[in-house]
Amino acid sequence: MPKPATKLVKRPGAICSSARMIPTASIPRRASISRSTISSGSRCPRSRLLRRSLVSHLESKWVARRIRAAAPSLGRKFNTASRIVSHEKFSGSIMSLASKEISMPDDITAEPRISVLMPCYNAGETLDETMQSLMDQTLLEFEIVAVDDGSEDSTSEKLAAWSGKDGRVRVITIAHAGIIPALNIGMEACRSHLVARMDADDVAHPERLERQVAYLEANPDVTVVGSLVESFPRDGVREGFQIYIEWLNKLVDHNAITRDIFVESPLAHPSVAFRRRRVEALGGYQEFGWPEDYDLWLRLYLDGARFEKIPEILLYWREHPKRLTRTDSRYSVENFLRAKARYLIQGPLRGRDAVIVWGAGQMGRRLSKHLVRGEAPLVAFVDIDPNKVGRTRRGAPIIPPEALKEWWDRFSNPVVLAAVGSRGARALIRENLCSRGFREGIDWWAVA
Repeated sequence: MPKPATKLVKRPGAICSSARMIPTASIPRRASISRSTISSGSRCPRSRLLRRSLVSHLESKWVARRIRAAAPSLGRKFNTASRIVSHEKFSGSIMSLASKEISMPDDITAEPRISVLMPCYNAGETLDETMQSLMDQTLLEFEIVAVDDGSEDSTSEKLAAWSGKDGRVRVITIAHAGIIPALNIGMEACRSHLVARMDADDVAHPERLERQVAYLEANPDVTVVGSLVESFPRDGVREGFQIYIEWLNKLVDHNAITRDIFVESPLAHPSVAFRRRRVEALGGYQEFGWPEDYDLWLRLYLDGARFEKIPEILLYWREHPKRLTRTDSRYSVENFLRAKARYLIQGPLRGRDAVIVWGAGQMGRRLSKHLVRGEAPLVAFVDIDPNKVGRTRRGAPIIPPEALKEWWDRFSNPVVLAAVGSRGARALIRENLCSRGFREGIDWWAVA
């Protein structure tokens, strides 16, 4: 068999200046760095050791990433989209890899450890940055299932280009149907039992997939794992969005997430990874006229699923005028209230003989409308405003906090819903109710 043709490639920024031109035919299919590799060149000067034993291996991006992951002392520098290794520190720290063995699998796409589910619609302006952040992942055994939802810009061409460069990118093109059909079609095509959500305008931290896969593999009782998020660009982030992210990043463990699950969506959808079969068993993503991710979290919660977050920023969440939360009516306050009422009635209110809403203002009034439509047994409102106390809402009296215990004792299985939307009100109500002996998550729930 004839030897493969030798092609010389220039390596800008090579460790040794004498090794800037190397034959690509010398790059092995399976590359490894082990104690024997290092010791075999111990008689050579350092420059010759690096040139002979390591330079060809570093041509493989896979090996370079695994080296960075294996040796924290190599000096890491991060920006929001990529990881940079300091070559100066590399040459002084290479011996720390002596006991590490790094090998590249023959076919990293055969059985992906995780599938990245990414619906795309007119994402041409941001798609390349998003895709590059996925290509820069320290975990390599993944696939990207990109669903082009009938885009009318350059999205299709860019997806085709990425697919042509990397076999892990699989593109599904459909007529424009919206995010829910795109998500379900894409999820059905995912080959891994683990799925990471990604939007085509966000940026993933280089270690995101590696960290989430490791977490789910180590914690089989967890269905969904998210992460902390950071919004960008800074000059384009609205105050309301930043307030939401600050609240979101405080909910790290299962207890905190489920405690506030009826307040707002407690997980950033593009930050999560989940077990596909558990989601499919509940019917996948469903359309009810409110946000599909919030609907999924509420259904999983009622089904007993466990949620956790890795307490580090693993997703950079882009804020811009075209985000669905700004343009889609499903994300309106009214539709969030409809979702809350539906799943409150199916969950915490099930079997209750009395519902007392703390808050007779706008939020409590609007939520109670949907509760009454769902035949929840609304019996009273609680409010601190003396101008409201003594009046009625939807046929129920408005009482002061001091009268709550008396009304509570009238029923065998009552529940209180705290529905005041003012900033800081939830904490004050929580303190008041807990000081009176009401148990959060059993006797009362925060819903705003």
